[in-house]
Formats: sequence, structure tokens, C-alpha cells
Amino acid sequence: MSVRLPLGTFINMATVALGSTIGMALEQSFPPDIKLIVFQAIGLCVLLIGLTMAQKVPEGYLLLLIFSMLLGGITGQGLRLDQWFTRLGDGFQELLGVGGAGFTEGLVTTFLLFCVGSMTIVGAIEEGIQGKREQLLIKSLLDGFTSVALAATYGVGVLFSIIPMLLFQGGITILAGRAQAFFTPKIVGTLSACGGLLILGIGINMLEMASIKVENLLPALLVAAALAYGYQKVEGRRQPGDNATV
Repeated sequence: MSVRLPLGTFINMATVALGSTIGMALEQSFPPDIKLIVFQAIGLCVLLIGLTMAQKVPEGYLLLLIFSMLLGGITGQGLRLDQWFTRLGDGFQELLGVGGAGFTEGLVTTFLLFCVGSMTIVGAIEEGIQGKREQLLIKSLLDGFTSVALAATYGVGVLFSIIPMLLFQGGITILAGRAQAFFTPKIVGTLSACGGLLILGIGINMLEMASIKVENLLPALLVAAALAYGYQKVEGRRQPGDNATV
């Protein structure tokens, strides 16, 4: 079975790199009050995106999604993934010799925002299975504009978020090409809804409404995929479209 190169992810990385470069160049041009209102506007948009995605959970899979978040959160908290992310970001910053107090926060926030959403999951799977890149191209354009505002706030950490993007988003494309039968519409829908809840958490953090350790909730994506797959098996029945690839 041939493996497709994640060309959509490479394009996505290029737009984020370009947007980040522009944002860092404009960083000193924005007064603090403009930075704040732009950041709040992005936070509200992130909440809307997350809410829209979360509502698309497949019919009958809501409880499964709730259990996925609970089990994933317990797993991530037990593994202290937030501390792993912080150490990884700090180590990466030291290795590269780049400055900026917000490097790790910018890298982690941007990676989570750009890589746990519906367009990432569905787009990467479509590219891996069918070679379709339309969703990733649209996502690339949106991420490019968003990275301008994020880089103006967080700095160079936004630029280097393209490295974990390559590993995660590009990895999904390669995995999808090798495991086409696994990614049924209901599994993809459950993953997208789970990603929507994580994006809601990012928006809440950006607006400083609470402090949610979104990193510790990341295992919910794996739990959701496993539970959705198992639920389909136990159901003993699938709609005709469920056996089709995305």
C-alpha cells in the first residue's frame, strides 16, 4: 500500500511560518490595548469554532464522548502531560537559543489550536486516504492569518509550532493511508467532536475565564477513537455509509 506524502501539511507549515514572521515583525507596532482586543477577538472565535465542532458528535455517541473526556483527562493528569509539554518547549527553546518569555506558551497554544480541530483530523485523513487536500488548503489559509495575531502576542514560539504540526498532522495523513478501514465516518465524527471540546478549552484559557490544562486532555482523542471503534463492534450493525472511507 502506497503512502501519501503530507503535502497539505507542508503547505500548512509554510503559511504558518509566513504568518508568524509577519506577526513578529508587527509585534512592536501594536500598542498593548490593540493586542489585547485582537487576542480577545481570536479567543471568542475559538470558542465558536469549538462549540460548533463539539455539537457534531454522531447520534448515540454523546455518552461515549463524555467518557472519553473523563478517561482521557485522568490519563493525561496521571502522566502530567502539561509538565512534559512545558519541559519539551523549554528544552526546545534552549536548544535553539531563542529568547522570549512566552516561547513555550506560544508553541503549545498554537499547536493545540491548529492541530486538534475538525479540519486537521478530517483534512489529514482525506489526504491520506483519497489524496484530497481542499480542507487542509483552507485550513492553511486560516492558520496563516491567525498566526499573524498569535505571533504578535506570543512571539517566536508560534513559528516553531510547525514542527509538532508536522509530526501530528502529517502523522495522521500517513496513518490514514495505512489504516483506511479504521476511519469510519462515526469514528471521525467522534474525534472531531472531541477536538471541538479541546478547542473550547483553549478559547476559555485565551479569554482567561479559567485555567484548563488542555494538554492533559489530549489522551481523550485516543480514548475516543478506541471507544468509538469498540462501540461499533458491539453495536453489531453499521449503516451502509459507515463502511465507506471518509
